[in-house]
Amino acid sequence: MLNIYEIINRAKSQRATDIHLSVDNPPVIRVDGFLSKMQGYQPITKVELKEALEQLLAENGVNAEAMETDFSFGFQDVRIRANLYYERGNPAIALRIITKKIRTFEELGLPQILRDFCDRDTGLVIVTGPTGSGKSTTLAAMIDYINSKYAYHIITIEDPIEYVFENKNSLIHQREVGRDTEEFADALKYALRQDPDIILVGEMRDLETISMALTAAETGHLVFGTLHTNSAATAPERIVDVFPAHQQKQISLQLANTLVGVVYQRLVPKKNGGL
Repeated sequence: MLNIYEIINRAKSQRATDIHLSVDNPPVIRVDGFLSKMQGYQPITKVELKEALEQLLAENGVNAEAMETDFSFGFQDVRIRANLYYERGNPAIALRIITKKIRTFEELGLPQILRDFCDRDTGLVIVTGPTGSGKSTTLAAMIDYINSKYAYHIITIEDPIEYVFENKNSLIHQREVGRDTEEFADALKYALRQDPDIILVGEMRDLETISMALTAAETGHLVFGTLHTNSAATAPERIVDVFPAHQQKQISLQLANTLVGVVYQRLVPKKNGGL
């Protein structure tokens, strides 16, 4: 029987960041940004993958009735962010390997200005960049910095939860879309009634969520969020363009009053391997 945990373990040992399992292909991993087939595996049959996925879902209490399902789970010293989907009528899954250890600013080589953003009382901080560029890792470092330094109430809204925080000086509540709340916008609306100091929005991807994030920042909270843009400069324009033309002037003013900073990041290969 196909053992997904064994595949994860082997992928970890090869410094993989992602695993792809699909019918008629051997397991494929991404290392240093490049895909390669895992050695020692035959192409996976539909029966093998279906049985392995059913077991994985059952063990992690996931109900996968939809055609696409996001979920996460812990395994040894890592967390796995998973997306189950279908292609050509067959099941497939993409697994992102995330270290459980929340790395520090120093370990990540993040600039001082990100600390300055975290020391603000109010406003909106956006982390942007392509998929897989480490936005979640950077945000986790920022939240944990605040957690260590300040006695704040921090609410995170994620899809799914990636890094799990331990309370230090702050009180942190992590809410997962689909399990703890229906939508980002719903969670944001009610977060404002939960006495927050800091709010992390995993994805600012629709008008209602962006509108609520701006309102939260405008009403005295420090809000962190992510976008998918090609540069820091295009992030404000992307936010404004989500809204109808008759609202864009008002949104531009809100953004001007609340935006603390935009961080754009992209991973590049190191000379001696790694990213």
